[in-house]
Amino acid sequence: MTPMILAGLGAYSPREHRSSQALDAVFGQPSGWTETQFGIASRGVAAPDETTSMMGAEAARRALAMARWEAGDIDVLIGACGVMEQPIPGASVLIQEALGLGQSGVWAFDVNQTCLSFVTALDVAAMGFATGRFRRALIVSSDIPSCGLDWETPASAAIFGDGAAAVCVEAGDDPHGPGLLARRFETYGSGKDLASVRSGGTRVRLDDGLEAFSDGARFRMDPFGIFKAASRTLPALIARVLGEAGLTRESVDVIVGHQASRPAIEHARRLMGGDPDRVIDIFATRGNQIAASLPTVLVEAQATGRLGPGKTVLLLGTAAGISLAAMVLRT
Repeated sequence: MTPMILAGLGAYSPREHRSSQALDAVFGQPSGWTETQFGIASRGVAAPDETTSMMGAEAARRALAMARWEAGDIDVLIGACGVMEQPIPGASVLIQEALGLGQSGVWAFDVNQTCLSFVTALDVAAMGFATGRFRRALIVSSDIPSCGLDWETPASAAIFGDGAAAVCVEAGDDPHGPGLLARRFETYGSGKDLASVRSGGTRVRLDDGLEAFSDGARFRMDPFGIFKAASRTLPALIARVLGEAGLTRESVDVIVGHQASRPAIEHARRLMGGDPDRVIDIFATRGNQIAASLPTVLVEAQATGRLGPGKTVLLLGTAAGISLAAMVLRT
């Protein structure tokens, strides 16, 4: 167990929320088709001035305000975005500058595990607390999937939304108080082609031609393939992590899951059993926000009073790779 406290949480949602009816028109379908098919009522769409770093910095300010920290009080800023604003430098550097810390020397770096970037960064922060490297960490996840969707494929294009969330985490001192109780991460590279963006690195280059580069910049996903792959391994992963934390599926208080899709959330409810309302569901109005999804759900849990003292929280999700993660916190 690693004692640590969720000191502040904040989220940012774009000014525009596009309705499912607007998506119906894009897909050439009758009114109500998108919501019926995919469970999306509306989702955020970032404007050109709402960049990844701008949204991330605003979410960070809200988290800092809740924690009653000044920006300079942090020891480390971890960027945990699924899709980078630019290859170099990373989002953490851009967010650091936007927060007025560009001359501070505060260590800023990025962690990327696509949709699991936040929970991975939280684990990195916990390791920093355990070794005495950090006392206070700011983790920021911000993503704009709308800029790279393939609109010829409604099954993937319909379910994504833009947004950002941030969490201030502080090392604790009480081994019986708030903290990280257990965690496990697994990756199965045989699923590497189930979700991908091929351009932006060294795989598809400008030298390959603008057409190839543009095509590679589009997000490609096999939703059923990912769901099937995750379903094979997720139950055992959950059982191991809950067992390590001394909990059962029925006894954990709150399930904070990645909002991957409507079927994924329903599957989580079936897996966990018990009261289905323990599984927090904001999919209809937020969609899948890539890395920002999990911390945004955590913000919702806090805002609705479900993160009270002593509550146990299961963070659960999947990512491209294919990767899976489960983490248990006590608040």
